[in-house]
Amino acid sequence: MGILSASYPSLRGKRVVVTGGGSGIGAAIVDAFARQAARVTFLDIADAESKELERSLSDLAEPPRYVHCDLIDLAQIRSTFERVQQELGPIEILVNNAANDQRHELKDITPASFDANLAVNLRHLLFCSQAVAPGMQAARKGAIINLGSISWHLGLPNLVMYETAKAGIEGMTRALARDLGSDGIRVNCVIPGGIRTPRQTRLWHNPEEEARMLGQQCLKERIEPEHVAAMVLFLASDDARMCTGHGYFVDAGWR
Repeated sequence: MGILSASYPSLRGKRVVVTGGGSGIGAAIVDAFARQAARVTFLDIADAESKELERSLSDLAEPPRYVHCDLIDLAQIRSTFERVQQELGPIEILVNNAANDQRHELKDITPASFDANLAVNLRHLLFCSQAVAPGMQAARKGAIINLGSISWHLGLPNLVMYETAKAGIEGMTRALARDLGSDGIRVNCVIPGGIRTPRQTRLWHNPEEEARMLGQQCLKERIEPEHVAAMVLFLASDDARMCTGHGYFVDAGWR
């Protein structure tokens, strides 16, 4: 994709699962791992986009594989991870990327919408981590990378449920890093800023919003999904063997 340059020999052949890997940041992460010759499985419900990504990378030495999985459904999480690990072996790297940053106003929140928002933005990270932990514990190593968001650090408007979930991800990251560290498992959080994805551009990043973001960034360039993928690769690699329990911002210094 033109941005990544580092090569991580420790990622070659690693069994990787990326959630929400069919588009946006997730697709860049899938692409990046596949180009490191990792054995990537990505989960999503967007069949058309995911199958197109799978097709576009089919010529690689280790082409990624798409598996349809609705992460809101805990039974699907269990059965999908069981099947993937039976077929490939224990997962060595998990990237919890899937999320939905739908805008909402306080007056419109209901108990049902609150529960649904936590299910799509927080709950599945815990249960996907739970599904891969036994294999990592048996191997005495592994890496879990959660995707957070700068939104709650900035207090952006009309995102109270999303920001609550994303704040929870950073707390979960620290807790899991403590609980799993004695087994050699590293857990970190990548915190993206204003990333130029097709969805963000289509829905919210109009020229005025882009100018506002650039004005608040220290670096006056738009952040691409591949910049986030570069951080994920580093944290998954053996080069980051002593990094755990922390959040790593990819935000161009947004203040």
